[in-house]
Amino acid sequence: MGSSPLLHSAQMSTLRDKATVVYRITNGRFKLAIGGIRANRSSATYLNIIVRHRKTGPDRSFGTFHRTSYKHVYVLMNGDHPRWMNTDKTKPFLLRVRDALPELNPSEYKLGEFVLDFPGEMAGYTASEIAELANVSNATVSRFVRRIGYGSFDEARRAVRDEQRAGTALLRFSSETPTTGGAVAAHFEASQQNMDLTYGALDDTVIDSLSEAMNAAPRVWFVGFRAGQSFAQYLGWQTSQVLSNVSVLPRAGETLAESLVSLSPQDIVVLIALRRNSKLAGAVAKAAAAAKAGLAVIEDRSSPETADARWRLSCVTSANGPLMNHVGAMAVCNLVAARTIAVSGAAGRSRMASIEDGHRRFDEL
Repeated sequence: MGSSPLLHSAQMSTLRDKATVVYRITNGRFKLAIGGIRANRSSATYLNIIVRHRKTGPDRSFGTFHRTSYKHVYVLMNGDHPRWMNTDKTKPFLLRVRDALPELNPSEYKLGEFVLDFPGEMAGYTASEIAELANVSNATVSRFVRRIGYGSFDEARRAVRDEQRAGTALLRFSSETPTTGGAVAAHFEASQQNMDLTYGALDDTVIDSLSEAMNAAPRVWFVGFRAGQSFAQYLGWQTSQVLSNVSVLPRAGETLAESLVSLSPQDIVVLIALRRNSKLAGAVAKAAAAAKAGLAVIEDRSSPETADARWRLSCVTSANGPLMNHVGAMAVCNLVAARTIAVSGAAGRSRMASIEDGHRRFDEL
């Protein structure tokens, strides 16, 4: 267990005052002392952890061992151990697991590797089921979630579910194989369900009101980040057949400030806010409000930052794999573009005719 200077009681008191974790092992039992809080635990498992970790080398060691006799052993842990005592509560689940790996015991490490391979499992299984899938004990699961900063397995599972809903792709990986129908059938089923739920929430009045407002606006801005950028590009391309002043943001090499300085009253801003959305989406919504421009939002999750939008179009992007399923988002964008063209009237048809003349002149198509 190593030979190092004895740890005197005065030293232990000082260490406890500094919130350093100290284990005192006496006659097969040990006491955990942190800031005056004590808890009796069996030392058998813990001693086994110490021995096994000592075999992995100093980089995986728990700390320094101070031995006074075979029956009295003091284990001085590092000040940030156990890890859950002062873990950053805002740190994402997977980052917690990665950071903790070097200091986990072998069974916890095995569970950590399983979680990193299939992080989505944490959302849908009980602690016992996770233990069985990873081939570890229930106690290992309990220790593991505490070591990465959660008070219980249920708290860790809620965190994973929240991050899944926020769109974290890695947390959508699962060890499950596709259903008997195969991956194609499972994907089709998810797509169909998303389409049903998306169309069920749409309202003809809202769609036509937005389409008419875009036709009347001096300028229409389509703004999207990450996945939303592709849909902003699609809407800008399609509606430009009838709208003469369309801008798609963000533009290459240009900041939002440089673009949105031209935003004016009566303009319409269509913000595509799909998970995991950029924090800049909220800034765009505020800029639209400040300019007294009309704001429309196409979103797959409600956000307080866009709560004041004049038009809100919801789509469902749920998936059974690592990527969000955007068929519902595409359907909404296609519908908005189609209705914008349909209600454009004579002015829209005249512009489309001019575009066709241009196609013939340039011999592009």
